Amino acid sequence: MSDNKLKDLSTDFAVEILKLVKELKQQRESIISNQIGRSGTSIGANIREANYAQSKADFISKLQIALKESNETEYWLELLDRTGYLDEIRFKKLDTDCTTIRVLLISSINTAKKNM
Repeated sequence: MSDNKLKDLSTDFAVEILKLVKELKQQRESIISNQIGRSGTSIGANIREANYAQSKADFISKLQIALKESNETEYWLELLDRTGYLDEIRFKKLDTDCTTIRVLLISSINTAKKNM
């Protein structure tokens, strides 16, 4: 799996999350929008940080943080879906994108651990 693919996917995902946050704030929803804004953009930030890790252990740690953030983001997406802030099509797209990133992160973490 290409590092660039994971970086590109997480950046594209963050852009979609920021668009969602903007829309949620226009609807005066601030609790979940603040949370998903932080977790959804943190995924890519931690992936980027991992590329300049000080050690293999630091690299793995940054990817694990990104993994945790993706899991949290999926929770906020589910809440937005259940509360009617997201339509089904948009929820499925964002959820699928987040799941794809999570699967790639798990694969990268496992590969990095094997190569320690």
